Formats: sequence, structure tokens, C-alpha cells
Amino acid sequence: MKLLSKILSLIVGLTVINVWLFRSGKETAYRGGDAGSLMDEFVVYGLGDYFLTIGIIKVGLAVLLILSLYIKKLRFFSASGIGLMMLVAIYMHFSVGDELIKSMPASVMLLSCLIIAYSSKKPV
Repeated sequence: MKLLSKILSLIVGLTVINVWLFRSGKETAYRGGDAGSLMDEFVVYGLGDYFLTIGIIKVGLAVLLILSLYIKKLRFFSASGIGLMMLVAIYMHFSVGDELIKSMPASVMLLSCLIIAYSSKKPV
């Protein structure tokens, strides 16, 4: 379980960084509503004013999750924070009437974060 947690921490951390820093302006099949970019997606959800704040928090948590490979005490906090954000993302997809497939990436990330958080609290 320790190895899985480390692998998932790296995957989740790098994925969040990739989405927010390198792919935020690109279209994907998973964007909410008819959004063509991450910013457009936030506007669809009515969260356009919070785009920068949420981005900073998500990227910060992703960096902490990657650092948790070396500083284990960061793992539960960072995985829980990203997991909570993914739960909200899933809710937002449903609130705008998106088809189920659009919430799949957030659902996979949420499940990964739950596994990471659970394994970080397990006795050694």
C-alpha cells in the first residue's frame, strides 16, 4: 500500500500541475458545459471570480503532494485537500447538467486521493 500511495501521489500531483499550468487553455472532452478552456469552465460553473484563487490552491496542494514523497507528514493534508476539491468538481459537473463522463477525471482523482489519505494514516 505504501508504494501505491507514493505512485498515486506522484500521478495526482503531476496531473493537477499539468491541467492547471500546461493544459488550462486547451479543449478537452471533460470540460464542463461547452467550455473550451479551464477559465471558460469556471465561468460555466459561476466561479469565474475564483479561478486564480482555486488554481493557486490546487497547484500548491499538488506541489505539497509531490513533496510528501520526501516529507510524509504532508501527504494526508495535501491528498485530503485535493480530494475535497475533486468532490466539489464532481458536484459542479452535476449542477450544470453535464453527462456523467465529464466527471470521470475528477472521480478518478478523488478515489486516488482517498487511497493516498487512507494509507497515510495507516499504522506502519
